Amino acid sequence: MDTTISLKATGPEAKEAVEESFARIQELDRLASAQRPDSDLGKLKAAAGKDYVQVDPAVYEMIDFAKTYSEKSQGAWDITTGVITDLWGIGTDNQRIPSDEEIAAAESLVNYKDILLRPEDHSVKLAKAGMSIDLGGIAKGYAVDEVRAIFAKHHIENGLINLGASSMYALGSNAKGGPWRIGIKHPRNDDKDTYLGIVAVSNENISTSGDYERFFEENGVRYHHIFDPKTGRPARSGVMSDSVLVDSSIEHGGMLGDMLTTILFVLGPERGMEFAHSVNGVEAMITTTDGKIYMTDGFKSHFSDLNSDFKLMP
Repeated sequence: MDTTISLKATGPEAKEAVEESFARIQELDRLASAQRPDSDLGKLKAAAGKDYVQVDPAVYEMIDFAKTYSEKSQGAWDITTGVITDLWGIGTDNQRIPSDEEIAAAESLVNYKDILLRPEDHSVKLAKAGMSIDLGGIAKGYAVDEVRAIFAKHHIENGLINLGASSMYALGSNAKGGPWRIGIKHPRNDDKDTYLGIVAVSNENISTSGDYERFFEENGVRYHHIFDPKTGRPARSGVMSDSVLVDSSIEHGGMLGDMLTTILFVLGPERGMEFAHSVNGVEAMITTTDGKIYMTDGFKSHFSDLNSDFKLMP
């Protein structure tokens, strides 16, 4: 999952719940890793343009869900950007700015419509040779959903599922009996005690994405890991951070929240807020590169302690 994972649970079966959850996360990491040739994604890449590959039901579910929201977002979200992710190598020892010709060649392999699904046996085919899938923007959310189900099986009523702050679920209350208070990272300050603001959550998913997670700078330009599928380049939408809350009643809330933070980032503040309003059970906050913050009314009711570096827009 390429992140630090923290699981908290209280109750008679808390130890069992946490141990089972970590085992499931490790299994999902093995199945959905883009770096391992023996993972389901590795097998799909090897068979691209040739054959269908039968994948684990969990991987199939992620791909199917992702393709649905590719349609809904009109391509702002596309898991076939794996070839773009590999080309830029952001966050690795090989990060660089590719040439226009390299980006154009990679872009010819990015199209969610070229993901062919065969539901009867959970098989997937990538239509063109050279295509690859990147589940980095959805797998952590899926893992949150899986851990949440494991916690429920073990009768956990209070706990915190934290997959690197980008994908979380706050269950019940904290040790003091109140809602969980989650600090949203200041996008331009690395001090661990300096936040953009605080969100109070209970029985909700919370996901955050930002251009500060993996990036490099060259000639004063920040190149980050959130790509616009339509350009093959880091999204230049005027957004530097966004957060999404998803109500516990929404199926696949972890996956949805994880994915929506990428969609809203790529769409930008105006179109992003419109999209957030169109999805049931979702509240959102978008922070722009000029320090403005846009929130749905529901997000405002959870939010406090706004950092003075930012201005909340009406």
